[in-house]
Amino acid sequence: MEYHEAVDYLENLDCSSPKLGTETTARMLSALDDPHERVDHVQIAGSNGKGSTAVMLERILREAGLDVGLYTSPDLNDVRERVRINGRKVPKDRVESFVEEIKPAISRLRDEGDCPTYFEVLTVLALQYFGNEDVDVAVLEVGIGGRYDATSVVDPVASAVTSVSLEHTDILGETVQEIARDKAQVAPDGKPLVTSADGEALEAIRSETEVVTVGETDADVVAREGEMSSRIESSVSIAGSDWDVTANLPLLGKHQATNAGVAATLARRVSDVGTPVIERGLRSTHWPGRFEIMSTDPLVVLDGAHNPAACRTVADLLDRYEFDEAHLVFGAMKEKDHAEMAEALPEADVIRFCRPDVSRAASFDALSDAFASRSAETARDRTVQTAVERALDAADEDDCVLITGSLYVVAEARNRWTRLQIPKRVETLDAARSVLTGASLSEEFTGDITTHTFKTWLYDEQAEYLQRLMKRIGGTCVLPKTDSPGRHVPTVLSGTTAQYERLADEVRSGDLGLSHTSDRLREVIDGGEGADGRPWDADTAVMGILNATPDSFYDGGRYTGVEDAVRRVHDMVSSGADIVDVGGESTRPGAEPITVEEEIERVVPVIERISDVEVPISVDTRRAAVADAALDAGADMINDVSGLADPGMRFVAADHDAPIIITHSVDAPVNPNQTVAYDDVVEDVTRELNERVLLAEKAGLSRDQIIVDPGLGFGKSAAECFELIDRLGELRALGCPVLVGHSRKSMFERVDCSSTERLPPTIATTTIAAERGADIVRAHDVAENAAAVRTQREVNGVDR
Repeated sequence: MEYHEAVDYLENLDCSSPKLGTETTARMLSALDDPHERVDHVQIAGSNGKGSTAVMLERILREAGLDVGLYTSPDLNDVRERVRINGRKVPKDRVESFVEEIKPAISRLRDEGDCPTYFEVLTVLALQYFGNEDVDVAVLEVGIGGRYDATSVVDPVASAVTSVSLEHTDILGETVQEIARDKAQVAPDGKPLVTSADGEALEAIRSETEVVTVGETDADVVAREGEMSSRIESSVSIAGSDWDVTANLPLLGKHQATNAGVAATLARRVSDVGTPVIERGLRSTHWPGRFEIMSTDPLVVLDGAHNPAACRTVADLLDRYEFDEAHLVFGAMKEKDHAEMAEALPEADVIRFCRPDVSRAASFDALSDAFASRSAETARDRTVQTAVERALDAADEDDCVLITGSLYVVAEARNRWTRLQIPKRVETLDAARSVLTGASLSEEFTGDITTHTFKTWLYDEQAEYLQRLMKRIGGTCVLPKTDSPGRHVPTVLSGTTAQYERLADEVRSGDLGLSHTSDRLREVIDGGEGADGRPWDADTAVMGILNATPDSFYDGGRYTGVEDAVRRVHDMVSSGADIVDVGGESTRPGAEPITVEEEIERVVPVIERISDVEVPISVDTRRAAVADAALDAGADMINDVSGLADPGMRFVAADHDAPIIITHSVDAPVNPNQTVAYDDVVEDVTRELNERVLLAEKAGLSRDQIIVDPGLGFGKSAAECFELIDRLGELRALGCPVLVGHSRKSMFERVDCSSTERLPPTIATTTIAAERGADIVRAHDVAENAAAVRTQREVNGVDR
């Protein structure tokens, strides 16, 4: 079974009104040998805030060193977003094998008149995946209610009910009290239920179970939002009877502070977590589309508010920011209370109505009627993407663009920032076929395949439009032979520079929101516009490695003395190093962790002594405090091999206006026993790095300051490392300089080179990386690798 067939099967399951009871879910799990019984679960129910609470809890537990499953809904673009372990989506092959395994059980149930719903089957998928992977704990967001929800098939070790309001009254009851009593059934046996409900809802829950309350006042755990600590974070304080936490939280609002209190309280019931772990977990939380600030000039906010209460919250949050004109991009589902939503939203100078690509989208007339009392200028745009592009074009740097009304709207809008245009090295027709598995490549594929070929992901109408347009201008656009799973169509474009210029001119005047995609294609073709004067701007730069450590895998112990380290730096510079990278902590497999203070003592004295060398100094650290001290001491940039695992790192880089290297890293230090499943290692790494880059941008960094490293050896097999080298040019899709750190790594055991024989393959890989467009190569042996770069440059006839 192919992945698209598995998704089609799931999406064709019953999506009508949910059934009551867990019997169907239990019978499916029984057919799979009850995998859920091998895992501890936490259930989180509620009318609002349960998703945010689940994500915060998951982050805290991961910071505590646990392997954590997370099941949430809905997704933005891909059903696999709902099922994650340690932040990574369930692999496609797991979805395929699950559907093959569960189909007979579903057929038997149907024969008996019991038709499992989409949500029930997805719940079984999640529980099987978590059980088979033996996670330490799985966090489950309840779908509807509590008593009869599919997730209630588990016996939770801890549970929570967030706020309670009228919802699904045809199923859960006609009053808040009835709904609260239903949700209270997620309470764990013999343990209190954590809840942020208040008033009549709280009293109804108390009638069902013992509780631990969370709230701003008069609660067992008091959680309050403080001042804004930056444009994208606010401080929160959480205090229990014998514990307290103060943290920065990237989810804004009093309601999110309360959710953080629920998450922290749950975490303490699941694991022995201390204050630093909770603080770091809360600050690391990332929940796309929930008052997500994508830009600050202009201020661009995405929020999936889809009811009047959520719209009021958005309006309150937006009051914290100063801006001139407000541009509102609004779309909603037809069954929503549009008039009340319009009343709750802030005043806008321009309102752009749009319809997301779903059958439930409200009509333009319905949206216009809801905002009829507004004096704002209004417009109707055919697609969400068009509305977003036109709003951004019209907004000045001091304006605000708010995109809201539905998570469907937010999902389509967010693609503007996350959609990748991945350049592909295509030199033969067979290579072109391999770019898009299952593509129907007809005899029409006559474009010059040795020029510029890209893979991207578009909506159906956009993809079909580009196919017609590229054919007309002489290029090629290839679409899949079969329907694509998810909401996007993988699309391969091939053409000359002149054809892409014509493409840009054509789509700019269109109404399908493709102008940004076309602009990004041209940027990749042109190589981007890097900042002037940095060593990697003109050609491949060599970064020399200085390990001021006793235990690094190659040269640990050689340069722990300051004088030895300084001599080594000058030797590297004279041998051709364009950058020097100073590290004080080993990330080799089995490396012993050291304290922040120890790391600072190792690197700062060296950096102070070499701060006057004529090349930039980088500090190799995964800790924000160390980076801050090193930059104060004279370092110029940061090399973070953990990929912003320390949530403060991006802010340190922004505060110092310093370039930062962000590594795709599953674990640092490296865990040699960890295996990671990739669907396509290069595309997966590129997508995951893209989200990291967005986090850095939100902190105030520009893409020319952000360098990406695919993280060879960090959660990748040797074969995957070599594939990343071969397809290095695809990382150009990120619009950032690219670094390769391959020097003397264990990946070379694959070519029969022991630890003492890795210089020749390192030099060979440096040459290949330079040929593939690496901006920086990181090397222990500077002279030899600098010579390789010079040779590659000479062969290509490039003047430095």
